[in-house]
Amino acid sequence: MRAINRRDFLHDSAILAALAGAGIGSESLAAERAVAKKGQVNDQLRVAVIGVNGRGKDHIKGLAGKHNCLVTVICDADSAVIGGAMKLAERQQEKLPRFEQDIRKVVEDKDIDIVTIATPNHWHALAAIWAMQNGKDVYVEKPVSHNVSEGHRIVEVARKTNRICQASTQSRSSSGLKEAMAFLHEGKLGKIRLARGLCYKLRPSIGKVDGPQPIPKTVNYDLWCGPAPVEPLMRKRLHYDWHWVWNTGNGDLGNQGIHEMDKARWGLNKNELAKSVVSIGGRFGYFDDGQTANTQICVFDYGDCELIFEVRGLPTGNLLGAKIGNIWYGTDGYMVCTSYREATAFTPKGEVIRKFQGGEDHYANFIKAVRSRRVEDLNADILEGHLSSALCHLGNISYRLGEEQPFGQTPQAFAKDKDAGETFERMEQHLKDNKIDLSTVKCRIGRKLAVDPAKEIFLGDREANALLTREYRKGFEVPAKV
Repeated sequence: MRAINRRDFLHDSAILAALAGAGIGSESLAAERAVAKKGQVNDQLRVAVIGVNGRGKDHIKGLAGKHNCLVTVICDADSAVIGGAMKLAERQQEKLPRFEQDIRKVVEDKDIDIVTIATPNHWHALAAIWAMQNGKDVYVEKPVSHNVSEGHRIVEVARKTNRICQASTQSRSSSGLKEAMAFLHEGKLGKIRLARGLCYKLRPSIGKVDGPQPIPKTVNYDLWCGPAPVEPLMRKRLHYDWHWVWNTGNGDLGNQGIHEMDKARWGLNKNELAKSVVSIGGRFGYFDDGQTANTQICVFDYGDCELIFEVRGLPTGNLLGAKIGNIWYGTDGYMVCTSYREATAFTPKGEVIRKFQGGEDHYANFIKAVRSRRVEDLNADILEGHLSSALCHLGNISYRLGEEQPFGQTPQAFAKDKDAGETFERMEQHLKDNKIDLSTVKCRIGRKLAVDPAKEIFLGDREANALLTREYRKGFEVPAKV
């Protein structure tokens, strides 16, 4: 599969601009001019929000009655979860949206300009692709994909259809973090040798069931599953706990962690995948129906620098003041980011050099680009969302292909890497602090995988490459080719 980079995008954009300037009236250019005309500031943009049992409510809050937008449709496979979302939209815009349970009817609705997507992860790519193929601009929640191949295909569809597609990594719209990233990129802390992403977020057990659980009568389970297999519900809760099951979620690495992964890569100024990945960890502290790791380390090698990501779902302290955030280590100091909108640069001795703080409306940025029809106006273009989401998927693939081994010595892949080895030692101490007897549990030691960043595939590993995509149900296939 061909990688899409900024040079390709700018080249394609220049060609389109030249054709438009020459008055060549292809159907695509005519459609583009029509959309641009409809998207003028004085024209109202009609929005459909898909998935409102979580982040979708924030989409409504950010768009309903704001930026000259009107939420006209609310869509969810579960009719029981829409009440609060409907009321919120009506309160903000003084007009009640209509409810639609079937996403297919929403994306085909010619009266909708924008689709926002806050479904479970396994629906993100297909929903975005369907929407763009039907002429809609898209705002999609993180991670933008459930696997690497899906993310690549969303980018391809966005480019081919000339749609505006924003990833929900809202740190990209923070004025404070924009200044902080520029500070790093200008070399103010010297050469950045390591970026660390932290997702220290408490995640208790989801419980253990002894058989299939009933599907709520308000749920169209066939639609809820969509691209994923229709299997018996083997956990207590259908909603939210899908994060911790591989068929629908990506663990906390691809849930909360995607924000910190995106910032880590941003700070390193890397616009491609790493050259290799290895991940270790496990689900420690309880025995439940969750499948993903609640304790995990991923090491990404970029050749001239490294990205290390840590997930901790058990009680833990902070690292240099950060729990859900980032640390960048340079030759002349380090920077700590503790939120989506602030960071502090320090000297090697820990003295404050400069503080950065400030935010911006991520939805407003999206609407600005929708009206201008300029992808470069986006703070979090889908390509950025894809690359950061893909790093999370690479880490999980390494982890899933690993083998369980007793604790007792540093894993081979970490032994010759000082930073990775230190991270592993802190993970062991973290587990001990949570009263876990390391002599009675095992750690999953992931396979170290070499990556071709341009082709976005693994080198010489068929088993790993098979996990870059998935099998899709008939009628819910993410297209293999655009």
